[in-house]
Amino acid sequence: MTNPNDAAVEALRKAVSLAPENAGLANELIRLLVDLLRYEEAEQAARGALQHHPNEVPLQLALADVYGRQGKDSHALAIIETLVRQKNPDPRALLMHARLMQRQGDIRGAVATYREAVDRDESVADPELESLLGVEDFRSHEGEEPEAAAWQDADFEEIPQLQAERPEDGFESVGGMDAVKEEIRVKIIYPLQHADMYAAYGKKIGGGILLYGPPGCGKTHLARATAGEVSASFLSVGISDVLDMWIGNSEKNLHALFEQARHSKPCVLFFDEVDALGASRADMKRSGGRQLINQFLSELDGVDASNEGVLCLAATNTPWHLDSAFRRPGRFDRVVFVPPPDQQAREQIVRILLAGKPTDQVDSRKIAAKTADFSGADLKAVVERTIEGKLQEAIRSGLPKPITTADLLRSAKSVRPSTREWFATARNHALYANEGGLYDEILDYLKIKR
Repeated sequence: MTNPNDAAVEALRKAVSLAPENAGLANELIRLLVDLLRYEEAEQAARGALQHHPNEVPLQLALADVYGRQGKDSHALAIIETLVRQKNPDPRALLMHARLMQRQGDIRGAVATYREAVDRDESVADPELESLLGVEDFRSHEGEEPEAAAWQDADFEEIPQLQAERPEDGFESVGGMDAVKEEIRVKIIYPLQHADMYAAYGKKIGGGILLYGPPGCGKTHLARATAGEVSASFLSVGISDVLDMWIGNSEKNLHALFEQARHSKPCVLFFDEVDALGASRADMKRSGGRQLINQFLSELDGVDASNEGVLCLAATNTPWHLDSAFRRPGRFDRVVFVPPPDQQAREQIVRILLAGKPTDQVDSRKIAAKTADFSGADLKAVVERTIEGKLQEAIRSGLPKPITTADLLRSAKSVRPSTREWFATARNHALYANEGGLYDEILDYLKIKR
């Protein structure tokens, strides 16, 4: 029996071949293929249509969308960045640019681009993207003027607090990263374990560490394991927990989070994507962002309240965007590079990821040798793809089979290491904007002589 979807696709293909000058028909074919999750066919259809209509913006957007759905972000950006540079950019192109920037970790740029898209055309508003960006539905306040909040006098009990965690797993759950773990021990763990000795030298318990490196290399997991190592509370702060469009509210939210940490000490207060909260003030056009950074610095310094026992960790993929004031003594004065896992660490990660799953004598050493430059997230993707493949086999045969080394190696070939793109950008910063040798570890990792 003929599948009605296949019949519809073939009918549209025939119509497009008979009327190649009809861009609308091509768009309908692409849209149907996307709805059916047949992305490779949609890509071929879009590229074929653009040969006949090279300047047709809807077709360019359709191809960029298909690239994005397949994880080919660099291909999508090549199209979208050309479209958004036009005099009156299409709001749909701006929306897609915001999505791509969010996926790359450029939250500040994504928020600004998203708002421009909605200002131009309200119909492109995307609630899901707003949630990811931590942007409140600002369209509901149209016509209202935001007012500065007198947050210093606010009742902080009215502000929703984060759910504090008590992680049970410590550093044993983190594969590799021995040098990074030792940095954290010296700065955070030893002061708590030997409080009397530190007090004798007048050394306070607290301070901060900034973790930076490629995405997916375990910075967040490491922060959570740090709290587990010292049996401390753990508060994970995302940008959506702080940023608010109304003037003064972001500073109020940040102060409330620090107050919660001070009342839960010992507490590890972790800021993910901290560059979105502490971007360089020199790059900012609006004063609101500068006020938030000043508030952040004041909280780190403990100007109005002691931070004794509050251990601050922050993570960023783009340390070069962070305001330099954050790296002064008493703030994030330890800047630690978190590289992709080495071969030994990859072995440990593979074993951790496969724990509790049906396997057949998997050679984790062989997997690690074939996955150079893979991040922890990339290795997780390899395992997930392998499991999906085994599930499909089991459904067809009715007999589940264990995961083998060959299965994992086959999946690894289909996963592109995500760290390489990051190092291409980081290399330029390390070579040409390496004030005080801050990024020397990147050069060492890349084996570039200074």
